Amino acid sequence: MKGINLFLAEGFEEIEALATVDILRRAGLPARMVCAWEEGGVPVLGAHGIPVMADVDLTDVLEDTQSMAPTTREDVMIFPGGMPGAANLSENDPLMDAMEAHWNEGGTVAAICAAPGVVLSKLDGLSGKAFTCYTGFEGPLLKKEAVYDGGPAVVDGRFITGRGPGCAIQFALAIVKYLCGEEVEAKIRAGLLLP
Repeated sequence: MKGINLFLAEGFEEIEALATVDILRRAGLPARMVCAWEEGGVPVLGAHGIPVMADVDLTDVLEDTQSMAPTTREDVMIFPGGMPGAANLSENDPLMDAMEAHWNEGGTVAAICAAPGVVLSKLDGLSGKAFTCYTGFEGPLLKKEAVYDGGPAVVDGRFITGRGPGCAIQFALAIVKYLCGEEVEAKIRAGLLLP
């Protein structure tokens, strides 16, 4: 799947989604919020009742993907956590098919909170991959022989994970560093008054 796309499904964790998109855009990255069902046009309701209007819907993104060049590591699919948001993402078959193809073609996946365990665990080839997630959601990835780290954000090649809402900024900065390098990440960090 081409581009940097963050997927919203009803019940998503608002801090994780909005902080991530905000920080990616501060870094000059064209991150899009995608309504995770095929017909958008209405706000997606977050886990705490905050409605968010996506930039595009899933149909638009899937159509864009079919007409573009091969997927690279700079193409990132991002999945915020929150429940039932992560479960709603994982039950969306066209989205999960797109994620599997994206991963197999060399794209990057990133997820935070419940989403590493609920969404990314659907991928194959995770043996030995380091990850973090919200406490209690480790099981599905451990069954795939991934290795739990527990840090606020963990980058293992094209596999980026974050622990939970309080780690959303670290998660987003980890994606920025992965895509843009240390200098850009440090500039964004300084602008946010982070140590």
